Amino acid sequence: KRRKKLQLRLGVKPVQTGLVRELPPISSDIRHKQRLSIDTLPLEVKAPFPCDPIIPLRSKTTKEFQGDMEHAIQSGDWREIREFYLTTFNSFIEINAAFKREANGLFNTTEDSGVNAKFVSTVYDALLSTPQDIQKSVLKGIINSLLREWKGPRTKNDLRAYFILIQNPQYSSSSIYVIFAHLLRQIAALSEADHHFLVHWLKRLSARRFRQLVERLLQFISTRLFPAETDELPPSAKCSWWVPSATKVLSLFNAANSVSCPPIMPFTDFYNITLEHIDFMEDYRTWQNYGNSNRSEMLFHLIGTSSMSLVSKVSRRQRVDMNLLFLNIKVRRAQLLSDSLDELTRKRCDLKKKLRVTFVGEAGLDMGGLTKEWFLLLVRQIFHTDYGMFTYMKDSHCHWFSSWKSDNYSEFQMVGTLMGLAVYNSIALDIHFPLYCYRKLLTPPTVPCDQNVLVGMATATLDDLQQVMPDLAHGLSELLSYQGNVEEDFHLTFQVFQEEMGVVKSYNLKAGGDKIPVTKQNRKEYVQLYIDFLLNKSIYTQFAAFYHGFHSVCASDALMVSLQGVCECVCICPDLYHFVQRFVIYICERRSINKHVLTYLLTYLLT
Repeated sequence: KRRKKLQLRLGVKPVQTGLVRELPPISSDIRHKQRLSIDTLPLEVKAPFPCDPIIPLRSKTTKEFQGDMEHAIQSGDWREIREFYLTTFNSFIEINAAFKREANGLFNTTEDSGVNAKFVSTVYDALLSTPQDIQKSVLKGIINSLLREWKGPRTKNDLRAYFILIQNPQYSSSSIYVIFAHLLRQIAALSEADHHFLVHWLKRLSARRFRQLVERLLQFISTRLFPAETDELPPSAKCSWWVPSATKVLSLFNAANSVSCPPIMPFTDFYNITLEHIDFMEDYRTWQNYGNSNRSEMLFHLIGTSSMSLVSKVSRRQRVDMNLLFLNIKVRRAQLLSDSLDELTRKRCDLKKKLRVTFVGEAGLDMGGLTKEWFLLLVRQIFHTDYGMFTYMKDSHCHWFSSWKSDNYSEFQMVGTLMGLAVYNSIALDIHFPLYCYRKLLTPPTVPCDQNVLVGMATATLDDLQQVMPDLAHGLSELLSYQGNVEEDFHLTFQVFQEEMGVVKSYNLKAGGDKIPVTKQNRKEYVQLYIDFLLNKSIYTQFAAFYHGFHSVCASDALMVSLQGVCECVCICPDLYHFVQRFVIYICERRSINKHVLTYLLTYLLT
């Protein structure tokens, strides 16, 4: 009777006793024996889930890490820092070992993540200033961590690893978005209980860090919906889960902001203005006609998470802010050079966005004209002979780098960045560099990971010097062909003289060069060393800054394939540049020419 009553309470239909024979009750002594037999089983049989792995002990402190960074920057020896980053991000266990306050402490509460937040910030703030090979090793470690198979529920150590990984500043670059997307996907797939922990941990981040992460997620969504280049990201059809995953994680930040008192940031800052450029009605009709659509559901979810913000925006009739999609440069005409340098330095992470220029105090929308005017005014000021950065060679009708020494070469880096922006935005500049300059830009074609590797040291010949200093090249050519007594007739040594800012300075082309006469036997060595000094060594620091500025924009292997031709067109002959543009369009429309023939023709035209 008691069993039937219990079945009725639970909504289970009672079983007819006449059809099924009841089993006899188990006596107390049998139950006791069964309990004793279970207790005597081996531990590996009794445990329903494997125990958490033991976290190794790591003793690196914030102060010690900062000391290692200072030593690496001063000495150029990055081995200690490289080993730290390589080990730390190789697995979730190592991440916990490095950043958990107590390696094997539980910290299973929502109020305390157990993470050393100061150490995390220090390590991430230093990451972007390390050599490229260290940054790549961090990304490889994150990939390995995310690709490992995880069975069963996530542990709190796994949540801590996700909490630390999402703060990585490398995800600001669109080239890292594939890795970022997989991290967001795994975080979005966590259980509701795990999300509850993450929400409470996120609200304890600093306001600056919290806002950075929110803006990074908004930028990720905007770039995925409206990529700057069609081949910048994988096809949307193959990664339709990107934006839904990012939106789910963004909702966790929104929840963290909501439970904070006071809120960390205004609720309206979660609104994504990019959505204003999507035809929601068209997506709604698609959803109505063809059923569930990942894009439609994602868009409606985005609207739902920011509906209050949307109403607030509409009610105030605010203008659309497209800052997320552009490199916005604001300058004063009176302070054009300094303002431009400050803007490009501060916004170096946005250099590959569409350029838009605004002159302070002047009304107008940049539809291309203001950008061209900005380039024109900067080029005129920088390349003016009175400014001293570049020398105009009257005989060769081109500009070359001044050899004067300075404590700050940031302006040369800005010129390189300007030239990269011109190539990237297809703007013709009135700059005349010799062809040898573009060979230097391709030496090497991509920025080396090792900062000790020399850049721009292309092998120079007498023909290269002819492009820059034709008179001097002619004189050296005559020296090589002279039939008389070179030593007695020319009285030259392996020491040369160069005027810098009105002061004549002497330089030895080799050790003890002032005491080594130039003879018929060593004149070829003298000429080669002299050419290398003029085109490479005497301007190395200036050109290295120029090189790094240019490659901060044009760091693309695909672009490097045709960089020299493109640069020559942009900076030497605008008419030829536009002609080649029309020629390529003509060929692409008809597609009636072999690609090898097209490559040959373009190479011929550009050189």
